[in-house]
Amino acid sequence: MRRLILEQLSKWKQKEKRKPLLIYGARQVGKSWIMDEFGRTNFKDFVHLNFERNERICSLFENSLDPKVILRGLEIETRRKISADTLIIFDEIQACPRAITSLKYFCEDLPEYHVIGAGSLLGVALHQGLSFPVGKIDALHMYPMTFREFLEALGEDRLCETLDAREIDLIRVFRDKLIEYLKTYFYVGGMPEVVASYVKEKDFQKVRQLQKRILSDYKSDFSHHIPKEILDKANKLWESIPVQLAKENKKFVYKEIDAKTSRSKDYDPAIQWLKDSGLIYQVHRIKKPALPISGYVEENIFKLFMLDVGLLSAKTGLDVRVLLEGSKIFTEFKGAMTEQFVLQELSAKEDIEIGYWTNKNGNAEVDFVAQVDSKIVPIEVKAGENLRARSLAFYNEKYSPEICVRTSLADYKQTENLYDIPLYMVEGLSRWL
Repeated sequence: MRRLILEQLSKWKQKEKRKPLLIYGARQVGKSWIMDEFGRTNFKDFVHLNFERNERICSLFENSLDPKVILRGLEIETRRKISADTLIIFDEIQACPRAITSLKYFCEDLPEYHVIGAGSLLGVALHQGLSFPVGKIDALHMYPMTFREFLEALGEDRLCETLDAREIDLIRVFRDKLIEYLKTYFYVGGMPEVVASYVKEKDFQKVRQLQKRILSDYKSDFSHHIPKEILDKANKLWESIPVQLAKENKKFVYKEIDAKTSRSKDYDPAIQWLKDSGLIYQVHRIKKPALPISGYVEENIFKLFMLDVGLLSAKTGLDVRVLLEGSKIFTEFKGAMTEQFVLQELSAKEDIEIGYWTNKNGNAEVDFVAQVDSKIVPIEVKAGENLRARSLAFYNEKYSPEICVRTSLADYKQTENLYDIPLYMVEGLSRWL
């Protein structure tokens, strides 16, 4: 399966002032596979070292941080010659803190070498005080497969090309087909192992089994890696996400987890751990839509989403029969599945910051406000084809934005500053504006 991050990796390789690269992302989004695939397709050779599985490699870094000494040790370990044409892969690099430190010296002393590292709990390790070579590395984030990647995995290359080319008339012809695929994606999601299984077998029962196993693996990670003092709260937060998203007002409310407390400080470390591990998105309310969005967030008012729409559907126990009931899957749980999908698609673009907005009375809410390049773009998410968007109209009247976006199952249309963008085209949002 082709992953779009390969294009970003190729650009990294061609950079004139390339630095060692770290890839962040949740467990099982495909980091190890993509690094190997990058090595196979872009280099004469590659070596893959996993620090969780090979303690001897860790001891190599304990003895020296000199990259030339490290390279000689890696050649002994792998019994292969390592040159500037070899991709050096450090997997689960957070298990060896000095390997992260060594990236500074690879950057300074051997910049011609290609070094790439990744780790499922890399974000957690760095947040907990692991020494980090600031200014000496490049970074990328990896996410579950997007809807477009899902289409490519199904062999719909020509359909993807049509979407990329924005051939509106032709897209309208295949609208029903795109919506059927989108419904399937809401159920299957973007975890690579699950997508691969669906592409091969088209078995929704097998899809659910795999998703439940992934969710079980995550819970197992909790018990092994989360500090004991926040483990209970992290479990409660994780279990609460679908319930909170099913509300009309999806703002996260602590009292719905534990009636005895409403103090954010009790849960902040647990939220931070789940964010750092890539398992959740935290979308803050913003005080006003201005640049940069990060400067106007309200820290204690936010929504929490899961990392993948398919895992959310599995966690909520969504029945496969909902796929046969028209557009019902888009409106399930007060439209939470659709909001989750849009957030995922937007988040896959690393240059987009995302918040949400409400008025003072709380009777008008714009689902997402995104910083796209130098634009602040309000985005109203509609779960069906009912295009009434009173909150977006209120926002438009108050702030007179250059661009407003409404995304739904309706066809593409532009009216003055309002862009109607179909849900199945939202990943390429910046190309439409």
